[in-house]
Amino acid sequence: MTKTKSNSAVEFLKQNLVLCGIVVLIIVTAIAEPKFVGAANLNNILRQLGPLPFAALGMTFVIIGGFIDLSIVGIISLVGVVTIGLIDPLGQVGALLAGLVLGAFLGWLNGFVLTACGAMTQAEVLFITYGMSSVYTALALIYTKSETLRIARSSKPYTIFTTLGSGNIGIIPIALIVFLLFLILMHLFHTKTIWGRAIALMGGNKDAAYLVGFNVKATMRLAYAINGLMSALASVALLSRVTTATATSGAGYETNAILCVVVGGTTLKGGKGSVLRTMLGVVLITLLGNCMNMLNLSTYMQTVMRGTVLVIAIWLDNRKEL
Repeated sequence: MTKTKSNSAVEFLKQNLVLCGIVVLIIVTAIAEPKFVGAANLNNILRQLGPLPFAALGMTFVIIGGFIDLSIVGIISLVGVVTIGLIDPLGQVGALLAGLVLGAFLGWLNGFVLTACGAMTQAEVLFITYGMSSVYTALALIYTKSETLRIARSSKPYTIFTTLGSGNIGIIPIALIVFLLFLILMHLFHTKTIWGRAIALMGGNKDAAYLVGFNVKATMRLAYAINGLMSALASVALLSRVTTATATSGAGYETNAILCVVVGGTTLKGGKGSVLRTMLGVVLITLLGNCMNMLNLSTYMQTVMRGTVLVIAIWLDNRKEL
């Protein structure tokens, strides 16, 4: 009986490492800094969840598909500056929709370029999407002439963005509610639709996906288009929160998104993963950043910690296959 309970506890720990990590992190930080569990900091944590969950959600589909995407830096930056720039000519609704369409198109364009180049491995797509990110960033620089665009300079109303950036329903930020709606939609897409299953099958075995009749190239373009759309939503959430956009606004989001996905348990080998577990990864990484700020750790040490977490997550991912 004791052995059975012990084995059950070990198995539970293996299956819920991220959840256990979140609980331990909260307890340790709360003891070291009681203000961590204060209402002001909890509200701050909820607001910090803004752009990253969208970026991580989109990246989940790309990694489940067996690929990776470094272009979201450029997509977030370009969508942000274009969205602000279109508020006056198109109005806030038109600008918002145009930004989302642009993000989805840029993601689809990534997939088109990759399939046209015959890139079917992570190593190949890594460098090509890095190149596409450079292109999008350069376009953002040309569009802005290297200046910072401010939403407050728009002559037409921009209440949608201010509401998304600072509005609450009770204590829950509206941006977080919007994300939770997309999380549900993407979970249903992943688990209940043939295209969601096709992305997972493609990541697990591209040859098998082809033999059972799936169009692997179209599925790849779909995965990248979803990532582009989610990156655009991340961009809108970011500019709504900070009320500005630059050609480098998206810097760092690609590594943080990948970190959240891998920490959440989606394997880099492709084929297996969950958007719900990615959300746990987002919570852990966001809490980790907040905890390090509360404990006054330097920026350099925070970078070391994030890198260490990524290395451990990849090591654990490889251990699953042993």
